[in-house]
Amino acid sequence: MALFNECVSNGDFSALLAEFAPDAVVKFENVPGAGTLEFQGLRAITKAYERQPPDDKIDLTTEAFEDGESIVVPFAWRADGSTGVMRLTYADGRLAQMVVIFD
Repeated sequence: MALFNECVSNGDFSALLAEFAPDAVVKFENVPGAGTLEFQGLRAITKAYERQPPDDKIDLTTEAFEDGESIVVPFAWRADGSTGVMRLTYADGRLAQMVVIFD
């Protein structure tokens, strides 16, 4: 969360992208006006962040918790308070999958 917010502040997402495995998958579900978006591989994820970088920070709405192999992070966007959940799955110390579900 802190790393994401720092990247939003300085407009440089390279530190966040360095956390992803080369074959990572990022999926966004229930995106307002777009539905579901999925990016496979670090190159596609990097291009997505370059084309449309997040411009709002997020805050935890409740404590993150483990669910099977994933860490679940309930969050809210600071600008409008809309909420969602991130499911983060790591493999070999790298972020292998990130699923962001917008409420």
